[in-house]
Amino acid sequence: MKKYIIYFGILVVGLLLGWLIFSGSSKKETEHKHEAVTETNQMWTCSMHPQIMQPEPGDCPICGMDLIPAESSAVGLLSDQFKLTQNAMALANIQTTVVGKGNFDDNTIKLSGKIAENEEAKAVQVSYFSGRIERLNVSFTGEEVRKGQLLATIYSPDLYAAQQELITSASLKESQPALYKAVRNKLKLWKLSESQINQIEETQKVKENFPVYATVSGTVTEKLVEQGDYIKQGQPLLKIANLNTVWANFDLYENQIDLFKKGQEVLVTTNAYANKTFKGKVDFIDPVLNTKTRTVTLRVVLNNRDNGFKPGMFVTVNIERVARSNNEVLTIPASAVLWTGERSVVYLKANPEQPIFEMRVVKLGNQIGNKYEVLIGLNNGDEIVTNGTFTVDATAQLQGKKSMMNKEGGKVMTGHEGHLGMENNPLKENNNQTRVNERLKVLDKFQEQLKVVYHDYINLKDALVTEDSKNISINATSLLNNLSKVDMKLLSDNNAHTHWMLLVKEIKSSVTSISKTSDIKGQRDHFKHLSSHLINAVQLFGVKEKVYVEFCPMVDNNKGAYWLSKEEKVINPYFGSAMLTCGEVKQVIE
Repeated sequence: MKKYIIYFGILVVGLLLGWLIFSGSSKKETEHKHEAVTETNQMWTCSMHPQIMQPEPGDCPICGMDLIPAESSAVGLLSDQFKLTQNAMALANIQTTVVGKGNFDDNTIKLSGKIAENEEAKAVQVSYFSGRIERLNVSFTGEEVRKGQLLATIYSPDLYAAQQELITSASLKESQPALYKAVRNKLKLWKLSESQINQIEETQKVKENFPVYATVSGTVTEKLVEQGDYIKQGQPLLKIANLNTVWANFDLYENQIDLFKKGQEVLVTTNAYANKTFKGKVDFIDPVLNTKTRTVTLRVVLNNRDNGFKPGMFVTVNIERVARSNNEVLTIPASAVLWTGERSVVYLKANPEQPIFEMRVVKLGNQIGNKYEVLIGLNNGDEIVTNGTFTVDATAQLQGKKSMMNKEGGKVMTGHEGHLGMENNPLKENNNQTRVNERLKVLDKFQEQLKVVYHDYINLKDALVTEDSKNISINATSLLNNLSKVDMKLLSDNNAHTHWMLLVKEIKSSVTSISKTSDIKGQRDHFKHLSSHLINAVQLFGVKEKVYVEFCPMVDNNKGAYWLSKEEKVINPYFGSAMLTCGEVKQVIE
């Protein structure tokens, strides 16, 4: 019995010691694991809906896909901040610039224009009596004439009869002085001089042909008659322009009008004299805006005594901008700005050491060359995105942060949830979204097939520029045909396959709408939607060549619209010749 009691006691002591040893270890292990979780603070997200963030793994509440670990780099960021990977930065060629207060490096605005005749110095040489031109002494347009020079000799039956009246009335001037005076005045109205009238009266001889003398000096810009023509009283014979001064006319956009004033000094250059500059002054600013081009005419008067400027010659003017009272402004490159129609936004690099960004709403002043004045929103020394802004904005939207079209942040709206949908931002898709700055891996053959569709799009864009309705229809049909030849079987990745199915449906719908309407306004409206979807496609899959994403803020009642281009030069498909160069490059897709 004692032996069993001893064994039982040893067992109890053993169990007690085991509990003390292993429970402590387990507690330490549990605490260690808890500390590890606390330290990593791992969050879980959906690859298709990155706005979803949960503290533990599970299913996406939107699409049901398994959640994946979110990047740990997002920890410690403010609610409106987001971070890009180095790969995304390199792929989108994202560049930043530190802005600061100070005078402009180039304190001038360049405008292009043409030389025109000075209308104040133009004259029309007319005949003051009817008759036949017996001799025309001006041989060609461009001939120089001087005041008093003989221009033509005219035979006039009326003038012949008036001379006879003068000879007759001269013998009766004592008895009928009123008649004599009336005859002389009639000859004066026909621009005969006192000496000519006195000569007729003294010689008692009637002249058959009378000369016409130049009343001004200048250059003959147009011959309106030929030798032998019959003319009427008051009929124009020649147009003469005094080119000692000429006008240089420039188109000035409405957002530049307040930068200029009458009497402002300018420097004019021309390719004809590459190493020369010519001084002039602003003489006139048209008070009426041209509603088609949204411009007013700015006129500069130039001295042309050496006849260096020819009407029709292209010239460039460098105009010193009107300085503010403090002579200092905060400026940013135009490429840094995105417009929504109501707001202007830029992306600020919040951390100079890391690619962390946040959206900033700014109030802009005047545009000076390729820069904007910033009145509110930025401070001296801020670092902002100046290239790749478009892609940075797309990343902000996909991560549920404040962005150009999502000013409150949170869930990214789709085209079916409100007016801030895909039609306003080509880097947004339907509920199935991906990080558009991360290129999907696809076969080269798929990219080649997509490139053919892209080239059809470029041809369609060019036809919209020229408003060629026939080619618009032809290119739309070609695009649809080549779109159907893109082989989805080349997309082995489910994510890529899903995105292409969504995009091809929207692209086909937009192009079909273009082909079914002949109204250029309707075609351009559908082209806006086509562009937004094709930009997504090029971003996601690539076309093995450099593509420019361009934007004009004045399209669709100042809501703005994007398009793709093969070249950096802006040629606007939404306005055509009315505002051919309205817009700027917003992103370069390498």
